[in-house]
Amino acid sequence: MRQPTADSSALPLPDGLLGRLRAIVGRRHLLTADRQTRAFRIGYRFGGGPVLAVAVPGTLVEQWRVAVACHAAGVIIIPQAANTGLTGGSTPVAEGYDRPVVILSTRRLKGIRPIEDGAQVVCLAGASLFELERVLAPLGRQPHSVIGSSCIGASVVGGICNNSGGALVERGPAYTEWALYARAEPDGTLTLVNHLGIALGGDPETILSRLEAGAFGPADIVRDDTRRASDAGYAAHVRQVDAATPARFNADPHRLREASGSAGRLIVFAVRLDTFRQDLDPAVFYIGANDPATLTALRRDILSGFSTLPVTGEYIHRDAFDIAAVYGKDVFLAIERLGTHRLPALFAMKARVDTIAARFGRLGAGLSDRLLQAASRLFPQHLPSRMRAFRDRFEHHLILRMQGSGVAEARAYFADRFDRAGVDADVFECTAEEARKAFLHRFAVASAAVRYHAVHARRSGGIVALDIALPRNTLDWVETLPPAIERRIAHKLYYGHFFCQVFHQDYLVHAGVDPHALEAEMLPLLDARGAEYPAEHNVGHLYVAKPALAAFYRALDPANAFNPGIGQTSRKANWS
Repeated sequence: MRQPTADSSALPLPDGLLGRLRAIVGRRHLLTADRQTRAFRIGYRFGGGPVLAVAVPGTLVEQWRVAVACHAAGVIIIPQAANTGLTGGSTPVAEGYDRPVVILSTRRLKGIRPIEDGAQVVCLAGASLFELERVLAPLGRQPHSVIGSSCIGASVVGGICNNSGGALVERGPAYTEWALYARAEPDGTLTLVNHLGIALGGDPETILSRLEAGAFGPADIVRDDTRRASDAGYAAHVRQVDAATPARFNADPHRLREASGSAGRLIVFAVRLDTFRQDLDPAVFYIGANDPATLTALRRDILSGFSTLPVTGEYIHRDAFDIAAVYGKDVFLAIERLGTHRLPALFAMKARVDTIAARFGRLGAGLSDRLLQAASRLFPQHLPSRMRAFRDRFEHHLILRMQGSGVAEARAYFADRFDRAGVDADVFECTAEEARKAFLHRFAVASAAVRYHAVHARRSGGIVALDIALPRNTLDWVETLPPAIERRIAHKLYYGHFFCQVFHQDYLVHAGVDPHALEAEMLPLLDARGAEYPAEHNVGHLYVAKPALAAFYRALDPANAFNPGIGQTSRKANWS
């Protein structure tokens, strides 16, 4: 259902726009000063540029009115959820736009509505993965992603818009065909599209206000077996270990549909998603090996032979283990001691410290990171002794979580395969505390490179951060770099979602090395291996969108009004 309402033929001056936006969201929530906008216009790991303003609406109706006002004024809108992406995909760039930029932040737009007895949920634009996990727990259900980015406040809608992956083996990328969104039409109108499958009324403001208030019942909910609220076929897909294509990656044309994969090319108000039952009698196994072929055989045996898929299979190389043990320690301790629900507030406080420190130029650069790193040294050893012993013995580490009948299958497999003579590998079944700490440590790896670079800025030239998806039939998944590239790298951090063959590869380069030039040299090596990239953080402003993805963006946003330039596409109005 479509309701065109706003024409952009008359373009008021940006000064007039600020007054209109201030009247919509209130003076406190229209940010224009550099110190106010810094946390929104600078990417979590990459990117950043100037903005006219940041608007932070408090209701879905305000979000709609901001979009109408900005679109009528002819300015660029960059929709932004939690700004936790790694490729600058929800922040501006420094130059190249032909119109002013307004960031439309959805951080205040919380709200989660379980439907269908908890089998599905409707999540508003700013709902976080952690909040969703908390809402579903009493119902015996869990969301698509339950570890990893949920701990730093990433949003549900952001995951859908980026086709984000996640650590859970059988669930695949975040995906839905049910969404409520606004799109910019070629004729200059802004249209609200209700594909949420809930009857909410006729005009946009009625639809949005009823949705936010939860003013709908079971009779208003459409049940349509032709539309999906998750990637239901992924479990069978990932089991195809001899397939010559990756299991999942952002630009997979099969998983681009309206809001799913839209990457800011639509203004999304809400999505409808499947939920999943909680794990049944889980057990966690910690595996170490020196020969990567051991883990290759394990992956292929489990995916092709076990009746129950793993819940999670997370890989860490020993070098990543070591860097995270030092430079991810404070993140580990913050989650362990304070809980995930307080981490977004801590990140917000860190951003405020950095905003103040930025006034002092190079002297203040990385101040919060240096303070946190110094504080982490005051705490005792945080990793369990058996994990540290495996670190000394083995180069490759795998954290395997099984549930139900898969636990017995895993125990029998390890007893048969790992007790043979000549197998340079070992496994132990974790206690509850060891399991919790193993996954916390794996999570801490993701931020360790950023911390290392911030603390050692004078001797570090920066970070090359790649997330890649290797073909499912890959046997030799360990990377070998040419000497000309290897000598420019100080540290390599390899970690990832092993059963999906999705790897995060962070390279800390020596001072004086241009990380962007080095990355350009590395991408052809990935092409030669049949890799797809990025695997789960979207193209942002770092990567070139392949033709199918660029065509998808253009079909969603023919006016090039929302988040232009991602995937290194045109930043000009109407794709000129």
